[in-house]
Amino acid sequence: MSKVVLITGGSRGIGRAAALLCAARGWSVGVNYATNRNAADETVARVEAAGGRAIAIQGDVCEEADVIALFDATTRAFGQIDGFVNNAGIVAPGSALADMDVARMKRVFDTNVLGAYLGAREAARRMSTKRGGRGGSIVNVSSAAARLGSPNEYVDYAGSKGAVDTLTIGLAKELGPEGVRVNAVRPGLIDTEIHASGGKPDRAAQLGALAPLGRPGTADEVAQSIVWLLSDASAYVSGALLDVAGGR
Repeated sequence: MSKVVLITGGSRGIGRAAALLCAARGWSVGVNYATNRNAADETVARVEAAGGRAIAIQGDVCEEADVIALFDATTRAFGQIDGFVNNAGIVAPGSALADMDVARMKRVFDTNVLGAYLGAREAARRMSTKRGGRGGSIVNVSSAAARLGSPNEYVDYAGSKGAVDTLTIGLAKELGPEGVRVNAVRPGLIDTEIHASGGKPDRAAQLGALAPLGRPGTADEVAQSIVWLLSDASAYVSGALLDVAGGR
């Protein structure tokens, strides 16, 4: 069956890679972006070239009205949603906790925690068979930082992803009886633009070499796990936290 999938933060990095893999399966994709319309349009064009259908949808995951609008737009374009990839997230420049100001922490927690919870809540409302949906799969994008702590760099980010892990475990138990599986992937050092946004564009390459597999991962490698969790191949997997971290 051709699925309908909504991906937050779908214009770049892991989100874009997941969108392209969905397209390769012939699925229809809602590509959410916050500010970079050009990147979103490029992702849509690549999805269509790969055989899928896609629309770009601007929205801030911290805003309830925007999140609702993302789901509305995807449903209007393609029909009921079967899969939701809760991917949008940010990181701030590396810092010890003692040197962080509250504005920075609020930005990280609003996007990574509140945004994730709002997206998951709306997905639950739309996908639950108890509420008129047809079931499906929610994939939260967490991070290996949730179990490593990211000391002297991103303990705020790590904590926000710990909240995503807890959301995954609890929501899987809530929604399992209602036809919806909920899982998370926890990427490690992945070569994406998020490191540059944190002020360390070479971080993945430098630290990835220290992982047991000896290199950083790629967005496509994370996307492979996401799409597996969206697919029927993982039909008996729910409440899982899947590390994609090269053994780190």
